[in-house]
Amino acid sequence: MTSPDPSWGPSQTPTTALLTDHYELTMLQAALQAGTADRHSVFELFGRRLPEGRRYGVVAGVGRALRALESFRFDDEALAFLGSRQVVDRPTLDWLADFRFKGNIWGYPEGEIYFPGSPLMVVEGSFAEAVLLETVLLSIYNHDSAIASAASRMTAMADGRPCIEMGSRRTQELAAVAAARAAYVAGFDATSNLEAGRRFGVPTTGTAAHSFTLLFDSERQAFQAQIDSLGTGTTLLVDTYDVAEAVRTGVELAGGELGAIRLDSGDLAEAARRVRRQLDDLGATETKIIVTSDLDEWNIAALSGAPVDGYGVGTALVTGSGHPTCGFVYKLVARAESADPSAPLFPVAKKSTNKLSIGGRKYALRRLDAQGIAEAEVIGIGEPPNGDDNDRPLLVPLVTAGEIVGAEPLSVARDRHRATRAELPLDALKMSRGVPAIPTTYIDSDH
Repeated sequence: MTSPDPSWGPSQTPTTALLTDHYELTMLQAALQAGTADRHSVFELFGRRLPEGRRYGVVAGVGRALRALESFRFDDEALAFLGSRQVVDRPTLDWLADFRFKGNIWGYPEGEIYFPGSPLMVVEGSFAEAVLLETVLLSIYNHDSAIASAASRMTAMADGRPCIEMGSRRTQELAAVAAARAAYVAGFDATSNLEAGRRFGVPTTGTAAHSFTLLFDSERQAFQAQIDSLGTGTTLLVDTYDVAEAVRTGVELAGGELGAIRLDSGDLAEAARRVRRQLDDLGATETKIIVTSDLDEWNIAALSGAPVDGYGVGTALVTGSGHPTCGFVYKLVARAESADPSAPLFPVAKKSTNKLSIGGRKYALRRLDAQGIAEAEVIGIGEPPNGDDNDRPLLVPLVTAGEIVGAEPLSVARDRHRATRAELPLDALKMSRGVPAIPTTYIDSDH
């Protein structure tokens, strides 16, 4: 398994400015023509509800969003495309050529838990510069938080046993990289995806598939070649033919020092029990058992009583285990009446059926009881809510006057998630369908 190295990463990142929807630019053009583009505005990114049956969600993608913001520039190629397709007019193209986000962004830090209404990101600037960020921010947050939310449930059920992300083949190639990163934030120990290792420093691991065994004239020859190349600490895939015979052969060839075996089919709990007895009888008491094969959080929970030492998870993880998006939205919640920098902000809100939003700039804290267990998500409208000594403010600066100030190592987000999940009441970790683990309450400064 390789270790994270923060010095690695792509040397160049292409512009992210066109990772957006057509109407963001047509709104910009119309606002520029109407003289409203420079009005001081506040947008917020949030979810009206959790995915059905979920009791909490996990914030992920913050670091990727900040990285995307760094590269959000309309270069010559992007401008040529917009002009050739007549997406916007010449004055708007000239405005875009000089675009740099100069506003402020606050948000929940990566790895934090969220609930319905949590203001995960608060973007403040002119309408023009803030509205342009809508699509790319939602794209990153909706995907990464969905993966992290599923991953958190899986690692909670694993209860300290390592989990490996193995879903690259089950999703779009770049989504696979982001999924590996999000899973790592939520407690996965490694990924099979090398680009996630290069780009984000996620530890990578992997040994061999069934095809490697089938390449040789016998399983013994395949195992010998793998051990000769990778050492006795390797993991052998033992269910290509006969599991018991494969285990016996692997232990013999490794001299009783085989690192692990992997089971990828059948009744995994029963197979693990049989293999554990066999390994112990052969004296390979330190050899671990890793299981794979379409695992999700329910399978992992069901295997909690089996002698399993680790889990490899693929399809269910990279598809959000049934909830591939979080349903986050990005809404204008306050704006000035004019472009005058001193003009006061006033709240605005959408009133559509089933799509209500609450106007006014939000602030949030996590209310904790005397034992440090979360009791409520408290959201102040217009000003921060009051908390006591152990309540935690949730919004931190991410961008100040256009400068990114909230970048942090993935290890920090990973540690944060572990700590914040530990604050949740025990009901939050139940696999049965339920309501949010804690309520969301609003405090309006005007009332």
